[in-house]
Amino acid sequence: MSQTKLLIVGMVFISATSLSQMNYPKTKKIDQVDNYHGTQVLDPYRWLEDDHSMETNAWVKEQNELSFGYLNQIPLRLEFKKRIEELSNYEKISAPFRKGNWYYFYKNSGLQNQAVLFRQKGLKGKPEQVIDPNTLSKEGTTRLTVFSLNKTGKYACVGLSINGSDWQTFYVRDMETGKNLADELRWVKVSGVAWKENGFYYSRYPEPGKGKELSTKNENHQVWFHTVGTSQSQDQLIYEDAENPQRFHTVSTTDDERFVILTISDRGKGLDGNALWVLDTSKKEIKFKYIIAEPGKYDFSVVDNDGDVLIIETNDGAPNNKIVRVDPSQAAKENWKTMVAEMAEPLQGVSTVGNRLFLTYLMDVTSRVKIFDYNGNALGSVNLPGLGNASGFGGEKEDKFTFYTYSSFNFPPTIYRYDLPTKRSSVFQKPTLAFNPMDYSVVQKFYPSKDGTQIPMFIVSKKGINLNGKNPTILYGYGGFNISSTPAFSASLIPWLEKGGIYVVANLRGGSEYGEKWHEAGMKFKKQNVFDDFIAGAEFLIREKYTSSAYLAASGRSNGGLLVGAAINQRPDLFAAALPGVGVMDMLRFQKFTIGWNWVADYGSSDNSEEFKALYAYSPLHNIKAMNYPATMVFTSDHDDRVVPAHSFKYAATLQEKNTSSNPMIIRIDTNSGHGSSNTAKLIELTADSYAFALFHMGKK
Repeated sequence: MSQTKLLIVGMVFISATSLSQMNYPKTKKIDQVDNYHGTQVLDPYRWLEDDHSMETNAWVKEQNELSFGYLNQIPLRLEFKKRIEELSNYEKISAPFRKGNWYYFYKNSGLQNQAVLFRQKGLKGKPEQVIDPNTLSKEGTTRLTVFSLNKTGKYACVGLSINGSDWQTFYVRDMETGKNLADELRWVKVSGVAWKENGFYYSRYPEPGKGKELSTKNENHQVWFHTVGTSQSQDQLIYEDAENPQRFHTVSTTDDERFVILTISDRGKGLDGNALWVLDTSKKEIKFKYIIAEPGKYDFSVVDNDGDVLIIETNDGAPNNKIVRVDPSQAAKENWKTMVAEMAEPLQGVSTVGNRLFLTYLMDVTSRVKIFDYNGNALGSVNLPGLGNASGFGGEKEDKFTFYTYSSFNFPPTIYRYDLPTKRSSVFQKPTLAFNPMDYSVVQKFYPSKDGTQIPMFIVSKKGINLNGKNPTILYGYGGFNISSTPAFSASLIPWLEKGGIYVVANLRGGSEYGEKWHEAGMKFKKQNVFDDFIAGAEFLIREKYTSSAYLAASGRSNGGLLVGAAINQRPDLFAAALPGVGVMDMLRFQKFTIGWNWVADYGSSDNSEEFKALYAYSPLHNIKAMNYPATMVFTSDHDDRVVPAHSFKYAATLQEKNTSSNPMIIRIDTNSGHGSSNTAKLIELTADSYAFALFHMGKK
């Protein structure tokens, strides 16, 4: 690739800045050396971890001026933005959920920054607006994170997040008057809302130090009970464990509010499972009793209760998960009764409605939905429209029908009504689009990874695309935390496909596509499998002539940003461009910020000598070498308090220092945004910039 590219806009020639012309902001280096179990590790950009210092803010400003100045030279940037806006400007409606006589649903009229909550009486009633988050901040970056109604529907707990932060503030709304009460609950994070009569349980942290809200390590997760109409200072502390400050404590209640369920996890100690404690209010109990005393290897989640018995989903003795019945008064495992045995496919989700369980399984990364009664008797399955992703199936015990949403890469989210007595689905709501999704092809391929393991991938493109090795291609991956990359529709993908592009999602190990064994194959000492799977996917696409290294971009966010960083360190020759977003790049210090300690169960920790060796071997930040890197656009956000932006800051500074190619190493730092884009406009801009940057560096004229 030449050091200077020419972009033609009408008759005007614009010189795209090359390395020799780019004047990266000077990033000072300090003499910071850490000793990890006898290994000396340099950290010259440690000062960038202080996101409130004037020095860091000046660096961020200079980097953004450089990055946006560079992006502004790419004419396709504005074309992509305009086209994404055009195609995304359609009405989007969620499946409704019922409480009493009211049906609630979310609707985005097209390009609204946030979806608006509505309700209506009956399915044919006139919709009335409940909450419009777009009116709560100037840029539309305040998100509605929680809307939870109490049993009667009179009160709702409303959770709001500002500028993309994971911190939430809870309020209580009187649904009869439509106005908030004086209740205001702050410093809420990793919390549900568990209603019990005139109040609810929730989880929060102690107030962080001023100026450290977005970076300080979150410790001592507490469970509180809030009574409607009172101040937070009057809340009752229900549970805390100061001796284990890095545990999560969350509470739920069964639909009848009889059982209060306390779930305890300790991923900071590398434990992937949880403890389960229960309180039976019908017996006037005031203290929790354990079903599972301590967090360990296995997960336990209460689905519902059937009278005195709890229905629990677990992977204990069943890597693909099973459903068991447990009497809390006889909680020893030998008394448990299997209700739905483990199947060949992993169980991905459980919903309840009409005294039935709807179990969603994954078969080669596509949904299959089976129905059971509360005694474990099979009642058939839901006939889905095709090979895609289905979700929903919730409701009240007395309901005779339910709703679910089905989608795929070329099938927009469509809401179906499922009738329980007749077992039939019918379309309830489908979007009207400005394009025909069926003009695009979705195929699933399997390819061998380095060790021979067969890895699935979805390949999305225009129909009839020519396999000549010159198709601009984005390869996306995640591969971690037991999360599946299932088929998902996005109108913003179409402009890339219209340009002759291909979009590929590789279903890497570390996710849950094939159950817990698949997850474990990409954890800790086996994390290299994830990178091998991704690299093998790139090689497959090149070998099969879908694309070539000159037309291939690597893309991933968060754990996927880590993936991209590791992949271009190990095989920079495979990619023309790289798009690592909000990535975990410093694998030696991630556990020192916000809830980073929670990832130790998947990654391991540098505090452990053996795990340190594994982390140090692939850490994106620590494995940057003096070599030719593909054109790279790192992106992060100033309010990301999940993966703090210091990861990307230090990573970008090191790339700029060591890259020997003529390709640009830029970092795009969004403002008033978090781990995910805080509004629609910011997401569209980021997507357009990603497409434009990648396509330009694929040599497309």
